[in-house]
Amino acid sequence: MVDKVSVHGGHSGEFCSHAKDPLEAVVAEYVRQGFVWIALTEHMASSDAFLAVEELAHGFDEAEAFHRFEHYFEEARRLQSAYADDIDIMVAFETEAYSGYQTEVAALVEEFHPDYLVGSVHHVNDVPFDASPGDYLDAVAKAGGMAAMYCDYFDLQLELIDAFRPAVVGHFDLIRIHDGDYAQTLQDPNVWERAARNLERIAELDLILDFNVRALAKGQPEPYVSEPLLRLAKELGIVCVPGDDSHGTATVGAGMAEGIAVLIEAGFDTDWPKPDVMQHSR
Repeated sequence: MVDKVSVHGGHSGEFCSHAKDPLEAVVAEYVRQGFVWIALTEHMASSDAFLAVEELAHGFDEAEAFHRFEHYFEEARRLQSAYADDIDIMVAFETEAYSGYQTEVAALVEEFHPDYLVGSVHHVNDVPFDASPGDYLDAVAKAGGMAAMYCDYFDLQLELIDAFRPAVVGHFDLIRIHDGDYAQTLQDPNVWERAARNLERIAELDLILDFNVRALAKGQPEPYVSEPLLRLAKELGIVCVPGDDSHGTATVGAGMAEGIAVLIEAGFDTDWPKPDVMQHSR
């Protein structure tokens, strides 16, 4: 029997404005479903210029976002201890990659000492591309075309990888989220060269790829990472570990069985390694 784990899981309505339910309820659902280990990976606190629409709707500013993030770490560490007999919990956070992100991520790492980072990109040229099809088209326009946007995405992703060497690279090809012809776009030589380059760098640094099955719950035909990139990752010896990227109790474990089946079919080892814990100076 393959262990159920989530290398990128545990968003909650308590600490993420587009998720649902208290964080403890999310953890309890992981326990109920028999997960062996998980990582809580709430989004980093963002500066005023990059607060999400739903955060602005709740009246947030960057001070309030930081306060909520501070409370997240307090609660996550409490849950890590309280549920230690039932499940192994790691406390991480998910990055952004917009103008000024390197300074912000470094400051949050120094302040909160996460167990590890999930290195994720949700903006291209400072435009958030994954929230809606309209935002996606705005990002395409600013980049100067679909393939150009993919190229900018993978260039930014490499910058993030080299800057922080995150133990886990989140939803590697999220950039395809609203592209109905993404299989063709990925075949563009300029796009493919960059995606392959990034996978080679991930292999060199021995990072883990988040095999993000939330894509299935969101109506995508396959998880992030898509099949041709997954084949290359296997050839390069990259470790892929499933992540459900849950956004509340209803999505804990959603798509996990299907995702694990894909990894088994592709020949990946299902003895899932945990990400290395970051070393911090105290």
